[in-house]
Amino acid sequence: MSIKTIIIPVRDLPAASALYRAVLGVEPYADEPYYVGFRVGDQEIGLDPNGHNHGMTGPVNYCHVDDVPATLHAAVAAGWLTRQGAKDVGAGRLAAIVEDPNGNVLGLLQR
Repeated sequence: MSIKTIIIPVRDLPAASALYRAVLGVEPYADEPYYVGFRVGDQEIGLDPNGHNHGMTGPVNYCHVDDVPATLHAAVAAGWLTRQGAKDVGAGRLAAIVEDPNGNVLGLLQR
């Protein structure tokens, strides 16, 4: 398991996309009205214009896991709270978000 994806909530997707293009020095691999994604090495940085509407208050780091439902179950059993249950985020990929007792969030992403 490793953290390979960071999703950043943004309010102005075109402006944010321009900022990240300039800093990252790469063009996005996905440039849609609902998501702009950049790959830098094996790291993915995504811009989500709907993130704030879904309760994101800042970037969420996602661990890539083999089985989101099983990992979510294990996390909850260990004391994590479910912030977002497993859901399809496109192309059959599942994602969930958990929160530790200190309010820190961690995403789970099935690839």
